[in-house]
Amino acid sequence: MIKRLFILLKIGRKLAKSDILNIVSKFKAPPIGIRILFFILSFSFSSSKKVNLNSSEGERLSKSLQSMGTTFIKLGQFLVTRPDIIGEELAKELEDLQDRLPAFSLQEAKNIVKKNLGDDTFNSIIDLSEPVAAASIAQVHKAKIDDNGTIKDVAIKILRPNIKKIFNEEIDALMLFAFFVDSFIKKTKRLKLIEVVFLLKEITNLEMDLRFEAAAANEYAENTKNDSGFRVPQIYWNFTSEDVMTLDWVDGVSIRETEVLQKRNINTKRISSDIIQHFLRHAVRDGFFHADMHQGNIFIDNNGEIVPIDFGIMGRLDNLSKRFLAEILFGFIQRDYKKVAEVHLVAGLVPKDVPVDDLAQALRSIGEPIFGQSVKDISGGKLLKQLFDVTEKFNMQTQPQLLMLQKTMVVVEGVARKLNPDTNIWDTSKPVLESWLKETKDPINTLNEGLKGTAEVIKRLPDFPEIMDKANQALTFLASGQIPQNSNSYTALNEKKLEMTAFRNQSIIGLLLLVILGLLVF
Repeated sequence: MIKRLFILLKIGRKLAKSDILNIVSKFKAPPIGIRILFFILSFSFSSSKKVNLNSSEGERLSKSLQSMGTTFIKLGQFLVTRPDIIGEELAKELEDLQDRLPAFSLQEAKNIVKKNLGDDTFNSIIDLSEPVAAASIAQVHKAKIDDNGTIKDVAIKILRPNIKKIFNEEIDALMLFAFFVDSFIKKTKRLKLIEVVFLLKEITNLEMDLRFEAAAANEYAENTKNDSGFRVPQIYWNFTSEDVMTLDWVDGVSIRETEVLQKRNINTKRISSDIIQHFLRHAVRDGFFHADMHQGNIFIDNNGEIVPIDFGIMGRLDNLSKRFLAEILFGFIQRDYKKVAEVHLVAGLVPKDVPVDDLAQALRSIGEPIFGQSVKDISGGKLLKQLFDVTEKFNMQTQPQLLMLQKTMVVVEGVARKLNPDTNIWDTSKPVLESWLKETKDPINTLNEGLKGTAEVIKRLPDFPEIMDKANQALTFLASGQIPQNSNSYTALNEKKLEMTAFRNQSIIGLLLLVILGLLVF
């Protein structure tokens, strides 16, 4: 615990000497106690760094977080999903926070690969390149491998040296800080800061096991192998471990490079529609979707196919949620608000005593204004957010997996609109939803079957059931922003709280004894 205090002091000094407090104050005034603490920690005899006033507060805040490394980058990215804590304005400013850091050396990368895969496998890797991309948790190298007699170009993703140890030490120190704030500033209790930091720890530790990401990519590839125009890179399990993941190298162009795509005669309007349709197809057909589909994670290969990368965060829907999603979106497209209300009732998502007509009227208040907007302003993701806000008044049960899907849908639609600003979300979504609903029987009544006994069969590799269970649990936590009381994580969180409470009490007793001893001696 003393070590955590020391790390916390180092972190606090870094924070205090940065521009973070001034920037955050523009959005939300911090308590006076925090201001005094930062003033003390920032004291220095050397001259302070000049602030670049030409950049916006959001840019300066992002750069400050990036300069402090992995823990703060991940904290910033996580807080973007929690505007209830930092406010909508600040959350929006942090949306473009990048997790790019300087690369570690090729020699270190080779040592990690050799340690994880063994000498024989390491020696079979050909032309391991200098790093081609470096993020906060891992970096990527290009190489060649012999796959059953065929030489293939691959990407090898390697975790940063000691990243798990560094991250967990810093996050435990931040949890101690959250505990102190929670103990002494009563107004912060409602924010559940300890739970927020603990949740970040759970999710990021999951990202740091590359076997989970490999298993997710493998399942995603199986689900989508017959999808025309969409390809998931193949995983090479003999070259994959907890700290190393090997998959097909993607020769292509990032979709953020619109002009390059157009010069290659790639139809960006078609790609824009395809991205939305594939995303919806994976959600309602497979119940398994890429939950981090920002521009940097989507490429167009030399065959014009969409190729996603980075499978650290995936979303999962059970059969009932798939049905619910398809029915409500299609119901809104048809402007059949009574049908959407009936779906809510049959699925048990709102109490059975809620009048159908009252719920339908509330749903109409969401749908009709949307249809009055221009095509470029219509968003399925924003529709779902409004839906959850309105149905909460009818005591709708929280659906964490749908919350994650809604957040991802907003990102996917944003990506599509950058390729084609006039993308019509409704026209694009309709054929996918209509086709899937036609393939299933009796839309409303079969919801009851899902409620009674349909269990979602999760495809997983036999070697990794525990990892996949933890993954699904952590992703549910991410979507809902809370830790269920019946989970192992909840028990671990309480153990942490008891440990910190004991440390606080011992520290107070120790301080009192020191004061008494001082009085007796002097």
